[in-house]
Amino acid sequence: MLLLLVAVLLSYTLFGYFFVWFSIAIGIYLVWHLRQLDRLLEWLERRLTGEAPESSGIWEDVFMRLYRFRLRNKRRHKRLVKRISRFQEAAQAMPNAIVVLSHDNNIEWCNSAATKMLGIHTSHDLGQRLLNLVRHPQLVSYLLKADFEDPLVMPSPVNKERTLSVRLVAYGDDQTLLVGRDITRLQHLKQMRRDFVANVSHEMRTPLTVINGYVEMMRDDHSLSKQESQDMLMRIDEQSTRLQSIVDDLLQLSRLESSSSETKVRSVNVAELLDNVISDAKELSGEQQHEISADIDRDLNILGNEIEIRSAFSNLIFNAVRYTPDKGQIMVTWYKNNEGVHFTVRDTGIGIPAQHLARLTERFYRVDVARSRHTGGTGLGLAIVKHVLQRHDGELEITSTAGVGSLFSCHFPLSRVTKTS
Repeated sequence: MLLLLVAVLLSYTLFGYFFVWFSIAIGIYLVWHLRQLDRLLEWLERRLTGEAPESSGIWEDVFMRLYRFRLRNKRRHKRLVKRISRFQEAAQAMPNAIVVLSHDNNIEWCNSAATKMLGIHTSHDLGQRLLNLVRHPQLVSYLLKADFEDPLVMPSPVNKERTLSVRLVAYGDDQTLLVGRDITRLQHLKQMRRDFVANVSHEMRTPLTVINGYVEMMRDDHSLSKQESQDMLMRIDEQSTRLQSIVDDLLQLSRLESSSSETKVRSVNVAELLDNVISDAKELSGEQQHEISADIDRDLNILGNEIEIRSAFSNLIFNAVRYTPDKGQIMVTWYKNNEGVHFTVRDTGIGIPAQHLARLTERFYRVDVARSRHTGGTGLGLAIVKHVLQRHDGELEITSTAGVGSLFSCHFPLSRVTKTS
């Protein structure tokens, strides 16, 4: 501008016509500004990419300010992209299903757990309405009610055997975050707890009812003979012994579950332990005359709690005696191979139908309730075996065929093997 003014004054001094020269100068100045505006528009169309256009004066300042703004915005964008990427990585790693919904419940984003639990795929379901993909009456009512204080419990649309807890949280500008959690195991544990309380009540009520009945009869009926009184006392003793067995097994289970690891760990002479248990099993067999044989590696000891191991092994052997018909065969083995250390009990008993095998280690679960009570079982033996093996890094394997027999196997890792002292 100064140069133009100097040029106007000089031209006026030499040639006169001030307004003519001034108008020409203003025209040149406007043309220059229009050129800078054109360069700015061209740069904006390229989204401010590349170097800033070279200029001077106020336009140089404008271009440099925009260039610095672009650099700051680019750095901010990189930080934002990195944060979003971290958030998505963290959300992908979460076991819970996460779905981001718009104000009209359209799916904006979801993690891989949402695919497994809800069947929503990021490849082709983004932008779709949630209720078009997850069609469940409870979810529709839950969304329409718009009261998300309590979670919704519903079956998974992918797997009806899985149970989900769905909660919606409003955030941002009319957006909603759906969080789905697999609570199948929790529901199963709650059901097991209800079943356990019901079973304990039932199991204890039966002997208590019998005891109370006989006590009332002996108290009210003074005409009972000595033999009748003796028979009643024998029944009372049987039921009280059964009640004591249930309490003892419950206490043992409680100790196994409450202690973090087995106590009094030492090298257990399993051969000697099994000799004693098999001797007791033959006495239990009595007139049934079971053929009980054993194949025991007498040099094979393991590290563990002797009382707990005896409890597990005796439960399996005594169960075989109880559920094997007269003169049936029971084979006990204790051996080691490349896969570990193994204790097995094979019998030619009544066998177990396949549909019951998965639940045998549940407390008070019985295949035949009447037969189990008749043989004196509490329904807790296999639950005790399972917990003992877990505390000794072992596992229980059950194979059985109804009417043919069963095989109960306890597998221990080789790290449990100790040398014979």
